Amino acid sequence: MDPDFWLQRWREGRTGFHQERPTPLLVEHWPALALAPGSRVLVPLAGKSLDLLWLASQEYRVLGVELSPLAVTQFFDEHELSPQVSESPYGRHYRAGDVELICGNVFGLDAQALADCAAVYDRAALIALPPELRRRYVREVQAQLPAGCRGLLISMEYPRHEKQGPPFAVPEAEVRALYGRDWEVATLERRDILAQQPGFVAEGVSALETVVYRLTRKA
Repeated sequence: MDPDFWLQRWREGRTGFHQERPTPLLVEHWPALALAPGSRVLVPLAGKSLDLLWLASQEYRVLGVELSPLAVTQFFDEHELSPQVSESPYGRHYRAGDVELICGNVFGLDAQALADCAAVYDRAALIALPPELRRRYVREVQAQLPAGCRGLLISMEYPRHEKQGPPFAVPEAEVRALYGRDWEVATLERRDILAQQPGFVAEGVSALETVVYRLTRKA
């Protein structure tokens, strides 16, 4: 799956993954990370998510990374924000208040870019990537985060033979295999959401759960 896939979806408005409210599981479980106010939070594959504004409203500094220029400009336009714009080797940076969005490839981030990130919030990145890119994402992006970094990961599980992603099914065994070497992984909640996802039902998916994990980067 190359970047053009996601760029095309934004151009065509095929963004059913976008939510018109902050993610309830984020609101419910974020306090479990016990982060100090002012901490910087990485949000990979951020889109134009309202979760960015919710995190900022909780007194965190938000660093989103999004490939699509259209998604980035829509985020600021729809919330009547006038960002300051600058360039860096990581992409074009848009800053307004406590929200910064880098329009660039998340795989281009390095340890210097993420050195002061105390947390990472992933609702849309891991499940957006096919297996080979999931491994690369954890190995090359998440591994750049500093020791002690805390994370909230929201994943999805369904019978893989019933649907072609994205979003992809990432079972708990795979999450633990991907993260287990460098992160402590704790399962916070598992919830059946099939009844709330008619699109999955229409595709013939017989079971659908969302799973929330707390991550802590090992020393």
